[in-house]
Amino acid sequence: MSIDVLPVVRTLTQTQLNAYAEASGDHNPIHVDEAFAQTTPFGGTIAHGMLVLALVGEMMHAAYGERWLTSGKLKVRFKAPTRPGDTVTASAEAAREADGVAEYAVQCANQRGEVLIEGRATVSAA
Repeated sequence: MSIDVLPVVRTLTQTQLNAYAEASGDHNPIHVDEAFAQTTPFGGTIAHGMLVLALVGEMMHAAYGERWLTSGKLKVRFKAPTRPGDTVTASAEAAREADGVAEYAVQCANQRGEVLIEGRATVSAA
C-alpha cells in the first residue's frame, strides 16, 4: 500500500557543495570555483546533481525506512541547475500501485517553482 510522503525542504549553500565535492571526489570547478564558474554559461557555481537528488532519497527513506534502502528505485531527469542559495523542495505524489510496488511521481523544485529534477520512484509496498 502506498503511503503519504512528506516533502523535504533544504536551502543549499556553497559550503555544502564544497563538502559534497570532498566526500564524492567530484571537484569539477563548476561546483567549487566561483571565479571559473562565473566564466561559464551558468554564471556561477551549481550544485552536483546527485547532491540535489539525495533530497529525494531522504524523503523516500523518511516515508519507507528500510524498505526504501532495500527495494527503492529512481528514474529521473535533471532539468535545470541548482545554485547556492536555492531552497529546494523534494516532493512526491502517489501515481499507482500494482503487484506490490508503489510508484510515485517525484520532483525537486526551487523557490521560484522551477523544476530541477523530475521522474519516478518505486518501492516495495509490502
